[in-house]
Amino acid sequence: MSDAAQPTAAEVRAAAEAVKAALDRHLEAVERRTGEDDPAVYDAFNALAAAAEAYDERLYDRYDEVTPFEIPGADDSLPPYAGPEEPSALSVLIRRDYAVVEPQRLLSQAQRIADLDPEDDRPENAPVVGMSVHAALGVLFGEYEPDEIASRHKEFGLEEGDSTLWVSASDDTPEPGEWLSTPFDQADPQRVVCRFDVSSVFDEDELAEELDDLDEVES
Repeated sequence: MSDAAQPTAAEVRAAAEAVKAALDRHLEAVERRTGEDDPAVYDAFNALAAAAEAYDERLYDRYDEVTPFEIPGADDSLPPYAGPEEPSALSVLIRRDYAVVEPQRLLSQAQRIADLDPEDDRPENAPVVGMSVHAALGVLFGEYEPDEIASRHKEFGLEEGDSTLWVSASDDTPEPGEWLSTPFDQADPQRVVCRFDVSSVFDEDELAEELDDLDEVES
């Protein structure tokens, strides 16, 4: 990642302070909860998730380090678990959304990758990507693992959208090649042991809460 794209040390520190403040708010909400489904606890949970995600991203971008924890989605985001009590197999399902916000950057990065590893039968200086975003995405995802693309998405002209990871319980391990033609058709929310979500909605909830707090102070 270029130095220009990296957060400053002060921004990383500010993100860490935001996590500390969100932890305090979450604990206060839990201590004052009025029932099992107290909306204040739910809002504080989402604010903590947003702060932790922002800190984790800035920490990685600046120092190439990660935090040792992940915050799962809300408890009511899945139906009641109806899978086996003692699963003998697991499936991990991941979805990450991106918007192509800088096509020219994507094309340039993909062409650079292709030029570093030219095919033997390709004429010298022949275009590989050209103006095709489709071809550029094929080159990019063929070169890098999804986790690396997630951590370096800005380099490639991409903007993160929502992402989710489901850990789903199974009774038996499928036979090799059994589900490859339709890999996601068997996803059953009632068999999900746990899930981890990242969404801008967390940031929006946190912003709305901060604005509400500001209105209360001013009034």
